Amino acid sequence: MKEKFSCVLLVDDDDATNYIHQHVIDEANFTEHVVVTKNGKEALDFLKSDTKDDFKKPDIIFLDINMPVMNGWEFLEEYKELETELKNQIIIVMLSTSYNPADKINSEATGLVERYITKPLTLEALNELKIAYLAPKVKLR
Repeated sequence: MKEKFSCVLLVDDDDATNYIHQHVIDEANFTEHVVVTKNGKEALDFLKSDTKDDFKKPDIIFLDINMPVMNGWEFLEEYKELETELKNQIIIVMLSTSYNPADKINSEATGLVERYITKPLTLEALNELKIAYLAPKVKLR
């Protein structure tokens, strides 16, 4: 079993939230590398920069909804248009302060978002993601 993810992309415009989430991610020994972007456009630019030697394709994207320049919904619309090879194996987790049930329903309706988690990111949520995506799947007869 793989013990942690290789790379996580945090997409959130709030510095304090990013600091806290990076701390929790480190405490959980969740990933080897964290990349932080402040909005959807910066995240897309990072994903498209895969020709650079230092590019680390994220295993998971933690995506906020409300951000300047390009919000989470706009990011998802643009993300759909990326090459399949680039998107392959990336898990998108919507991470928001919104308790609005419509946001969760809309995130599921995109067909791109695997999970919807209400902020703040917790050790429990990260452990659930590890179990769901890193633990080997047992085949039943």
